[in-house]
Amino acid sequence: MSSDFEGYEQDFAVLTAEITSKISRVPRLPPDEKKQMVANVEKQLEEARELLEQMDLEVREIPPQSRGMYSNRMRSYKQEMGKLETDFKRSRIAYSDEVRNELLGDDGNSSENQRAHLLDNTERLERSSRRLEAGYQIAVETEQIGQEMLENLSHDREKIQRARERLRETDANLGKSSRILTGMLRRIIQNRILLVILGIIVVITILTAITFFVKGH
Repeated sequence: MSSDFEGYEQDFAVLTAEITSKISRVPRLPPDEKKQMVANVEKQLEEARELLEQMDLEVREIPPQSRGMYSNRMRSYKQEMGKLETDFKRSRIAYSDEVRNELLGDDGNSSENQRAHLLDNTERLERSSRRLEAGYQIAVETEQIGQEMLENLSHDREKIQRARERLRETDANLGKSSRILTGMLRRIIQNRILLVILGIIVVITILTAITFFVKGH
C-alpha cells in the first residue's frame, strides 16, 4: 500500500515541477505560444488533481495507527496544488489582459483596473477554496475517528463473544460434572441398600439356624 502511495508521490513531484516551470514561462511567451502553454498547463493540472485523488484513496486504505504521517503529507500536497492553481490563475489573468488589449485596444488604466478587479475576485475564490479544504479535512479526520471507534467496538464485541463462549463451555462442564456426581451418589445409595438387604438376610439366616438348633435339642 505505502509503495503505491510513494509511486504516486514521485509522479506528483515530477508533474508539479513541470507545471511550476511552465507557469513561470507563460508571461514571457508570444501570444500563440502562450495559448498553447496555457492549454498544456490546464491538462497537467487536471492530471495532478487525479493523482491527488488516487493518493487520497490510498491513504484511506492505510490502517488508522499508520495513517497520520500520510495524512500530513497529503495536506502539504493539497496546499502545494492550491498554490499552483493560484499562480496559474494569475498568469491566465495577465494573459487575458494582453489578449483583450490586442483585440479591443483598451488603454493602460482600463487594463490595470480590470486586472485589479480580477485579482480581487481570485483572492476571494482562494479564501473560499481554503475554507472548503479545511471543511473537507475536518470531515476526513472525523471519518478516521469514526473508523477507529468502529474498530474498537469490533474488538470489544469479539472479546465479549469469546467470554460468552467460555461461559457456555464452563456451564457445559459443570452440567457434565453434576451428572457424574449424581450417578455416583445413586450407585452409593444402591450399594448401601444392597448391604442392608444382605445384612438382613444374614441376620434372618442366623436366627433361623439358631431356632432349628434349639428345637433339635
